[in-house]
Parts: sequence; structure tokens; C-alpha cells
Amino acid sequence: MKSEVRGRRRRGRQRTISSLNQRKLIVVNLPYILWRIDLRIISADSGAAILSDTFQPETVVASSSVLVEAPYRLASTSLSKPIFSPANSQKLILLELRLCRDLLAEQPATAIHVDMSLGGISLADLTLNELQQMSISSRAKENIRSILPELRRMSSEIERSFDVEVLAVGKDSMPVRIAELTAGANALIYLARKVSSERRSRLLGLPSHCSISRSRHGVSLRSLNIAEHDVFGSAKDEESVTESVILNEFNNPLLRGFRVVRITPK
Repeated sequence: MKSEVRGRRRRGRQRTISSLNQRKLIVVNLPYILWRIDLRIISADSGAAILSDTFQPETVVASSSVLVEAPYRLASTSLSKPIFSPANSQKLILLELRLCRDLLAEQPATAIHVDMSLGGISLADLTLNELQQMSISSRAKENIRSILPELRRMSSEIERSFDVEVLAVGKDSMPVRIAELTAGANALIYLARKVSSERRSRLLGLPSHCSISRSRHGVSLRSLNIAEHDVFGSAKDEESVTESVILNEFNNPLLRGFRVVRITPK
């Protein structure tokens, strides 16, 4: 009897030791696990538009793709280009996806987020039937329907080539927000160059809830959202074009939460 009791106690101690070892193993491996779940996300957006004298958007100035890593406050690297595209163009998303693909060819990523608020669905799998059932406006559905074949083709190509999904996360995505701010900062540089060359003032409408911050090496757009106090997008001013213009920032009188920059040649 006593030997049975001692045996049970020994087995109980062994189970306790085993469980302690398991917990130690989990603790030891925790940094590895956390490292494995860090997301490297590529996103793109087109930001900032030239406004008319009545503050109506006329021309989108720039597009940028960004790679965003933890802690997801700014771009680790980016690609930007001036586009000067009509503000109502429905094909900007195709340009943005191409910029994502170009950046993905240089930098590995976990996923691509595009500025389409469709619940995070993979664009390679999006069908017309699924689109029709979504709770978005009829106008939005028509705009997407017109470019859906090309969107699916490009997304499928990216998935085959890089094993990375293109997800329609939209404004819920922090990388999309950082891409928007990065595009806006680059738009300021591009339009400042144009203003300096043409000697003509322009109004630039900034993305929502952000403000300009200048530095010796370039400009940044810092988010004014309370939960995004440390989020920003930046652009290098390698030619110092912002030194040849005057930047005057003020509230957009027609759109609450948006700001405008009047760019005037010196």
C-alpha cells in the first residue's frame, strides 16, 4: 500500500516537472513565435489633389507604395511617382497595384493591402456575384465592375509569382493610411517643383486629418487622428524645391477634417 502511494506521488511529481518544462519551453520560444507573426505589409494609395479656386478636386498628384513593418508607424521603404491624373479616374487602383508589385519585387512581404473597403477579401477570388452582394453603393459596384477583370488578373499574377495575397482591406488598414500620407508628402514635393517652374500659385488638398511637418531633408505629413499621433508619411526633397516656394496651410472651408496648402513661388 505504501509503495503504491509513493508511486502515485512520484508520478505526480513527474507530471508537475513535465508541465513546468513545457511552460519553460513556451517561454523560451515566445520571442521566436512573436517574430514569426510580425507582418510585413505592402500597400499603395494616391493622395493629395490640386484644387480649383472653389476648392474642387481636379488632379491627383502622386501615387506611393510602401512597405510597413512593426510597430506600423511609417514606411520602411517606399516607391513614389508623379501621376497628375484626373481626380475622377477609376484606374488609379490599377496603378497603385502595379506600384505594389514593383515594391514586392524588391522587398518580401506577408500581404498586400489595397484601398478598397471590401472586408479584406482576396481580389484574386472576387467574383461579380460576390461584388453584387456586398453592402456598398451602386456607384462603387459599377466602378469596380469595370476594372475587375484586370484587378483579378494582376492579383492572381502576384499570388502566383510571390505567394502573396492582394487583400481589399481599405481604410481599416494602417499600411493604407501610411501609403496615403506618403503619397501626400510626395505630392507636395512634385507640385512645389511645378509651381516653382511655372511661377503660378496652386492649391493642394491634403489627405484627411493630417498636417505638414518640414525638415532639413524633406517634408512629412503627420496624422492628426488621436489614435495615430505617431503615424506619418514622408518624402525627401533632394532638390530643395520647397525652399523656392512659400507653403501656407489652412483648413478646407468645404470639408471638415481636411486641410489645404497654398503653394506660392518666391
